[in-house]
Amino acid sequence: MEFKNSTFIKLFLIVQCLSVFGLAQNFDFFYFVQQWPGSYCDTQRSCCYPTTGKPDTDFGIHGLWPNYNNGSYPSNCDPNSPFKQSTVSDLISSLQKSWPTLACPSGNGLSFWSHEWVKHGTCSEAVLGQHGYFKSALRLKAQIGLLQILLGAGINPDGGSYSISSIQNAVRNAIGSTPGVECNVDASGNSQLYQVYICIDTSGSNIIECPIMPDSDRCDSAIVFPAF
Repeated sequence: MEFKNSTFIKLFLIVQCLSVFGLAQNFDFFYFVQQWPGSYCDTQRSCCYPTTGKPDTDFGIHGLWPNYNNGSYPSNCDPNSPFKQSTVSDLISSLQKSWPTLACPSGNGLSFWSHEWVKHGTCSEAVLGQHGYFKSALRLKAQIGLLQILLGAGINPDGGSYSISSIQNAVRNAIGSTPGVECNVDASGNSQLYQVYICIDTSGSNIIECPIMPDSDRCDSAIVFPAF
């Protein structure tokens, strides 16, 4: 009986160690992704404002995504770590303002944040716990001030067209790193500024030069920055 118990304890410890290793940091950098609500809402699928009302005319957080240098990424890394509203209860008002949902039907944001945590956040869990993950994203948004950077460079959300290089140069001049730009198309088929990717080191704190850029195949040489 003593031998069996000893064997059981050893197996238990091995399983625990493997669990810890499974949660270990296993990515090269983060994409901090912000989306322009005007470009989300003017597509053929349209959008639904959150139950808290129309979001501010500003970029909203889409996510903080662990990535590999080869362009692939981990996902859904810990099925035993669900999103818990109570863990981020002190951040809810900030999340509603800076990380609003635009999906239909209208929601309060909880499903969106849960999706982002389960798919992406769990893959950096050894570095950023759930509260730290969302707090880091909120801090990065405030630190970067993406819309203000573009406005300061004369790039305005007024339906005008701008080159991708002008957008990238404006951001690089402000933060010292070249961002990735993702486009989508509006209901009329015009290529428009949809998301901006800024690369962050594995601590979730420091802006770095992107090891690899996201796909920008849907971007024309000049893209629209629509109103919202």
